[in-house]
Amino acid sequence: MSNYFVERNLKNLETIERLLNELPSFCFDYFISIESQTSTLTRLNYAHDLKIFFYYLQEKKFRKNKVISGFTLEDLESVTANDIEYFLGYLSRYFYDGKERTCNERAKARKLSSVRAMFKFFFNKNMIGVDNAAKVKTPKLHEKPIIRLDGEEVFNIIDVAESGDGLTPHQRAYHEKTKVRDSAILMLFLGTGIRISELVGLNNDDLNFKDNSFVVTRKGGNKTILYFDDDVAAALQRYLDYKEKNYEDLKEPTALFISNNKGRITVRAVENLVQKYAKIVSPLKKISPHKLRSTYGTQLYRATGDIYIVADVLGHKDVNTTRKHYAAVSDDNRRGVVGKVKLRPDED
Repeated sequence: MSNYFVERNLKNLETIERLLNELPSFCFDYFISIESQTSTLTRLNYAHDLKIFFYYLQEKKFRKNKVISGFTLEDLESVTANDIEYFLGYLSRYFYDGKERTCNERAKARKLSSVRAMFKFFFNKNMIGVDNAAKVKTPKLHEKPIIRLDGEEVFNIIDVAESGDGLTPHQRAYHEKTKVRDSAILMLFLGTGIRISELVGLNNDDLNFKDNSFVVTRKGGNKTILYFDDDVAAALQRYLDYKEKNYEDLKEPTALFISNNKGRITVRAVENLVQKYAKIVSPLKKISPHKLRSTYGTQLYRATGDIYIVADVLGHKDVNTTRKHYAAVSDDNRRGVVGKVKLRPDED
């Protein structure tokens, strides 16, 4: 595993440990039970979700008469289905870590899933006598159309990254130094569909130009080999050549993509550069790195018609996840076969 992923996991573990010290002591048993089946990032999200849940209980149910770390299993057992439903309503607008926050239906559903999993664990262990979280219905999810770039926009965003056309004077001041890197990043996203965390974690020695392949670290730390075409290879090679000639005293020499301060590029920096170019070529679409991944997945599915290939390349463990995301493409395919089966001979 590269240094990036090792360091990220260590940082996550430190944060989980801090959060567990703030949560009720019985939560420690629950987190020990899920450690072997979950990634550190998943457990970190669970810990944040449960802290928000217990903070809500402290504020609204127990009226600050208890500190969160002092909650007992008897307190947990006293939480009703109504309490949890009120919690979901509370998530529409709440304060956490000193900031005002909001949750849409999908975020509420995830937090409910975290709460349910904890209740289920203690109920199955006979440590509480009732599982009231199981009685709460999941918020109805409204499917949103998948936003992606069309074919012309794909060409345009790469052109803008290379030329700088449409950038503000302030952005242009940095563009000459970053354009080769930015073009390589966009080409890699659009040519392979990798996740932003996978891109940020890439090291120089993950690339193999002999067969145009590279190693990515998937969710959970699993490694897989993906392939890129000659256009992506050329963009990566140009960037490596530029980096070798123009960057010295790097803070992390093994990292593939380097920031302006000579360290490994961050997730936030990649998000910002994608949005910067996307606003020029498609101002009405809110394009993120994940939308570039969706763009690649859509194009791959249209080219192959094979949902299993798309799921494998994108790293989806469940093909139904892929099928849900590309249902619109499936409909296009179904429409496209109309008239393919002839019921009458062609007229001369």
